[in-house]
Amino acid sequence: MSHPEFRNVAIVAHVDHGKTTLVDAMLQQSGVFGDHDEVVDRVMDSGDLEKEKGITILAKNTAIHRKGMGKDGTDLIINVIDTPGHADFGGEVERGLSMVDGVVLLIDASEGPLPQTRFVLGKALEAKMPVIIVVNKTDRPDARIDEVVDEAQDLLLELAASLDDPEAQEAAEKNLELPVLYASGRAGKASTENPGNGNVPEAEDLQDLFNVLYDVLPEPSAEIDAPLQAHVTNLDSSSFLGRIGLVRVFRGILKKGQQVAWIHHDSDGNPHTKTAKISELLRQDGVKRVPTDQVIAGDIGAVAGIDEIMIGDTLADPEHPEAMPPITVDEPAISMTIGVNTSPLAGRGGGDKLTARLVKSRLEQELIGNVSLKVLPTERPDAWEVQGRGEMALSVLVETMRREGFELTVGKPQVVTRTIDGTLHEPFEHLVIDVPSEHQGAVTQLMASRKGTMLSMDNGAGGWIRMEYSVPARGLIGFRTTFMTETRGTGIANSYSDGYKPWAGDIKDRASGSLVADRAGQITAYALQQLADRGQFFVEPGVEAYEGMVVGANNREEDMDVNITKEKKLTNMRSATAETTVTLAKAHTLSLDEAMEFCGGDECVEVTPKNIRVRKVILDAKERGRAAAHAKQKAKQGKK
Repeated sequence: MSHPEFRNVAIVAHVDHGKTTLVDAMLQQSGVFGDHDEVVDRVMDSGDLEKEKGITILAKNTAIHRKGMGKDGTDLIINVIDTPGHADFGGEVERGLSMVDGVVLLIDASEGPLPQTRFVLGKALEAKMPVIIVVNKTDRPDARIDEVVDEAQDLLLELAASLDDPEAQEAAEKNLELPVLYASGRAGKASTENPGNGNVPEAEDLQDLFNVLYDVLPEPSAEIDAPLQAHVTNLDSSSFLGRIGLVRVFRGILKKGQQVAWIHHDSDGNPHTKTAKISELLRQDGVKRVPTDQVIAGDIGAVAGIDEIMIGDTLADPEHPEAMPPITVDEPAISMTIGVNTSPLAGRGGGDKLTARLVKSRLEQELIGNVSLKVLPTERPDAWEVQGRGEMALSVLVETMRREGFELTVGKPQVVTRTIDGTLHEPFEHLVIDVPSEHQGAVTQLMASRKGTMLSMDNGAGGWIRMEYSVPARGLIGFRTTFMTETRGTGIANSYSDGYKPWAGDIKDRASGSLVADRAGQITAYALQQLADRGQFFVEPGVEAYEGMVVGANNREEDMDVNITKEKKLTNMRSATAETTVTLAKAHTLSLDEAMEFCGGDECVEVTPKNIRVRKVILDAKERGRAAAHAKQKAKQGKK
């Protein structure tokens, strides 16, 4: 019996460069969708948050079946891993790369390779993988194809030079000899011929792309006749099958009902072996998983029946139990506290998951499939410190829990520090900013206040300037909103990890203070009108407030306690203007990301399915004053 040939590839790109749209076109042209199937755009972005944000959060795989494309007319199965383009989800990227033998680097024909592309590409080159450059969206009116190809190749050379391993350097430089593809994912066309700026490739379909994948990507090093060895690279779950482990089979054949040696590693990295049975075996067929009797070496499958299976585990032949190395990812850089909702309005925000036991269980469940996350205990039994790769990764977790019915208290994001040679170090980011030249001064001033060090500045086309900074990661907490305001919505900012460097000193949280409710009650239009010149409000009349709740941003730097429930005194006197309608400025309703950015050092965010509120950690104004005075006294003693 002739087995099909396999090619395992990850598609990596910056956010919004058309990665998921190109995968859609590959699936449609391979007959994945039957005559009666509904063809859904961005089928690989399966979660609600992924569709809303327009980004890929979880690494997902699909199998594209090309009949007769292999040797001697055998079938070709291309396993495609669609990985996140955002550095905050780097744990997903690293895990996805462990499943593949090569990478397609998808680049927008106008924007070129952007910073977060660099992060993923560096990981692929460290693994000595071939990188195929695909210039997408060639039909954009502002396309600059030749320049983008040069920028991509320069990036490959720069990353190759930064590698410590000479073999990895040599493998990276060989990528410059590979063919470049030009594509329009929306049109479903790709060619090895440059169509020219603003044009769709002169090809009927994506066949040139499939040919290059077959010719360039190495065939998986797979010994079908050798003892079984399969690596668990991802986890999923099913209401029927329970926990499902996604595995890449490196050696032998994995069969349904088979007894295997299950090797897992403890927290110290020591392997432990048990015997387990594969009760159900599945393979990928397009975007669906279908039952199968066996998965051969070189292919990717899914197993059920091992309840405690974890990412990085090995399934092996019981007589030859050889463990594969556990999957490792970069350490977290950002942390925040997540606990139960402790506000006076707890239980009234539409949530049905309110207890510490449920919150702890959900965070432990997240650890199963999210290798880049850490959950640590705090001094309080109803709150936990959650560490992740970036602010977005943590906000996505909180938003997901909110939609599941949890009510939470979320602390201000903080950086994870380290002590190296007796000196305190903190994570830094390499920030790349593109802005129109008229905003150069505002951005320079903004970055100086956040301890950013300028590395370079280049004049681009059309009056735009590109500036590169090395900046502490905590300087970018709450940065995006201020940056967009300063650049009037025109600026583009992207960053990637720049390692740990010595502590950069104090950074001011924000320019404005908070307007804080000094009592509980219903917010009145009269009170808002009287306080209108104090700042911008986050609340509307009729909403219930409580003492310590942040109801707006003060125009001044300090916090201000305000009576937001004050009512107009009634008299029996009438005047001609007394009954005129009160006109109030529209309140700014904070999103979760905005609330986390606005949050000050003594504040936290109350998150419920219905509401997102910023509040003081200490609600009582007198207690808050005493705590502030104590902290100031302690700081003075520390200086002495």
